[in-house]
Amino acid sequence: MFKALLLEQQDGVTCSRIAELDDGALPERDVLVAVAYSSLNYKDGLAITGKGPIVRQFPMVPGIDLAGTVLSSRDPRFVPGQSVFSTGWSVGEQYWGGMAQQACLDGDWLQSLPVGLTARQVMQIGTAGLTAMLCVMALEEGGVSPEQGEVIVTGASGGVGSLAVSLLAQLDYKVVAVTGRAENHDYLLALGACRVLARDTFATPAKPLEKQLWAGAIDTTGSHLLAHLLAQTRYNGTVAACGLAAGSDLPTSVMPFILRNVRLQGVDSVMCPLERRNEAWRRLAELLPASFYSQACHEVDLQGAIAAAEAITCGQITGRVLVACQ
Repeated sequence: MFKALLLEQQDGVTCSRIAELDDGALPERDVLVAVAYSSLNYKDGLAITGKGPIVRQFPMVPGIDLAGTVLSSRDPRFVPGQSVFSTGWSVGEQYWGGMAQQACLDGDWLQSLPVGLTARQVMQIGTAGLTAMLCVMALEEGGVSPEQGEVIVTGASGGVGSLAVSLLAQLDYKVVAVTGRAENHDYLLALGACRVLARDTFATPAKPLEKQLWAGAIDTTGSHLLAHLLAQTRYNGTVAACGLAAGSDLPTSVMPFILRNVRLQGVDSVMCPLERRNEAWRRLAELLPASFYSQACHEVDLQGAIAAAEAITCGQITGRVLVACQ
């Protein structure tokens, strides 16, 4: 028997509970893992609360991230006792995920822990950190360097935003953090932002072109805020877009692209190829300061993840939420 956060649907309503499940309830896959930690991402919050069409089938164990120890394996790449982790691959959406004491996964979804990181730290980083690092890499590949000027990060109080601010600061970028939560001003400065802007600064509809302000941008929100960033990005700048917290629409024009040579780079971490994942995790282990884990992370248990899921969908979570599963 093992404990799991189980999602079920009754009359179209998603219901969540902590269940005691028999080992036989697990799907038939190659690697059985004793899960030590998962983490709560915005997508997990939507799944657990039922506020977004994340879960493909019920019942479902949510949790797009997990880290733990191999119990048994039919995949020769993994052996009992090995420390492993997983992020993405539709786990917690289409396949049972990490918010449980055990998980059964395909070997292709697993990685060995990055050198220098513990299972706890990997889950404090999680999908949010992988996404943030991929965004930073997109800016670098777009030619955005620290000496070119300020880089702006939206949704900076959240998981991806917090990690993006910290990573960019470690790379000597001048980071402007955008948040809708004034009480997080000092928190964002402590992560490395040089200044903080209120989200209301971007409340009016964006014009096709605005004053050129940013060498680059990382956007977690989409919609009108992303439109503002595109209109304000300097000539030959890059905007990395990875989220839609404000909406999936994009009310903009082609003007920033054809008159200022602005590049809009989409960033996906779910199906990211293994080679690029490994490079991103290598750099995360290298760049993130020890202070990040105490500044930007707090821990809940499986029961606590249910309340935290509601909070994260309401924009009430700062930084990262680690879920202890054992």
